[in-house]
Amino acid sequence: QVQLVESGGGLVQPGGSLKLSCAASLDVYAIGWFRQAPGKEREGVSCIRSSNGNTYYADSVKGRFTISRDNAKNTVYLQMNSLKPEDTAVYYCAADLHGVSRPYYSGITFGGYEYDYWGQGTQVTVSS
Repeated sequence: QVQLVESGGGLVQPGGSLKLSCAASLDVYAIGWFRQAPGKEREGVSCIRSSNGNTYYADSVKGRFTISRDNAKNTVYLQMNSLKPEDTAVYYCAADLHGVSRPYYSGITFGGYEYDYWGQGTQVTVSS
């Protein structure tokens, strides 16, 4: 079992910045950030592979968000700059524990990873 704890959400004005953290209870293959706004489906934002730092971003956040990791702390960060009101959502981190593709997997995939473990989410509100 993997436990994930997000932190760093809050209220910020348009154009502002926030940095989210996702602390994992053990080493995982990859971690992704997702968000879900009211009335919308959950969407992938960014993900990173622990071993080599390879990253992937959704088009909507490219150039504004940066994902990074500190393997010594089993923690992944999401630096969010130039925030827009449409970035308002609950942000979740999720983990792909082993990085093995499963033909029977029916969960959420993003960036080529399969996510089995989810954090509780942290609210990000962008408003003036």
